[in-house]
Amino acid sequence: MAFRATLVAFIVMCFGLIAAPAHAMTPLGVSDLAYSECPAEYAEGIVDSGSLGKATCYLVTGTLTNNSGKPILNADIFGRIYDKNNNPVMQNRGRLGGVDYVPPGESDFNIRVSVAANQPPPLKLKNFKASGFVGKVRRQGRID
Repeated sequence: MAFRATLVAFIVMCFGLIAAPAHAMTPLGVSDLAYSECPAEYAEGIVDSGSLGKATCYLVTGTLTNNSGKPILNADIFGRIYDKNNNPVMQNRGRLGGVDYVPPGESDFNIRVSVAANQPPPLKLKNFKASGFVGKVRRQGRID
């Protein structure tokens, strides 16, 4: 019985040594948030998500701060956007966009969002945060 337990422990240890490293989520700082209407070439023909209603195109800009000392891949940006009347611009959606590569230090980002034309500005940008991975992440449905 002791031999069996030792053998199992040895096999588990060997597989643990050759297993791929786990890449944990790395938080990123988000600052200097602002927005502006999209340039004409971005906004042409834009409609509201899930309908054919008119929409206004905005670019949300800001700065990501990567203090990990390593490049971050596939960073996701989360936040809430509200209109002048405190109505959510993107109902039931916290993830607003992503950035493929964030080098160590500070880097700028921009995300294009569509806002229904009947939601009045000014927009309020709240609770923004971002996180990503130090290693490459394979996503379903993507072929690299």
